[in-house]
Amino acid sequence: MTFGVLAGRLMRGRGWIKALRQDDVRQVRAHIVELERNLMATTAQGRHRRFEAGNELRIAKSRLDRLEECIAGMAEKSRR
Repeated sequence: MTFGVLAGRLMRGRGWIKALRQDDVRQVRAHIVELERNLMATTAQGRHRRFEAGNELRIAKSRLDRLEECIAGMAEKSRR
């Protein structure tokens, strides 16, 4: 069995994976906030850069949805 340490606690199995996914969610949410802030900034961004930021934002939101679905699925399995 694989063991790991996260936030000073020994964890293993589904709980460890869930904690990793929750950490991923926090990071993706922070990245989304940063991207949205950059898109709303009044600085003169080129059209290409705004397109890239918008595309990156769409990808980050999609990743967030997948991570949240994964965590919800893990919660459902643990209730059984």
